[in-house]
Amino acid sequence: MLKNRVILSLVLLCGSLSAQPLGALLLQGNCVTCHHYTKAISAPSLTKIRENYKRAYMTEELFVEAVSNFVEKPNQQHSIMLEDIQKYQLMPELAFDRTTLKLISSYIYKKDFSKVIQP
Repeated sequence: MLKNRVILSLVLLCGSLSAQPLGALLLQGNCVTCHHYTKAISAPSLTKIRENYKRAYMTEELFVEAVSNFVEKPNQQHSIMLEDIQKYQLMPELAFDRTTLKLISSYIYKKDFSKVIQP
């Protein structure tokens, strides 16, 4: 009986994990440490980043490329959020591969974080 419960729990867990887009899982595991969905705490919120980049880069392709480029090699001269760099400093350079950056950036483009409840 216990064995069946364990198996059922694992099946349900795996099913719920695979129901989320890979970009969402990567974002949760890497970005939300500093970037809250709606509040600026130690870095600008994902909502603010999304709004600024969508205003500057209107297609998903341009948005993903711009966000990926910035996160791959943060640079004040290429930032569209200079006030936030002055407030929080330039984000550190992280060792993400290009595929991971594009998956996360695409998820940010598509997700309206203002409608998500974050713990």
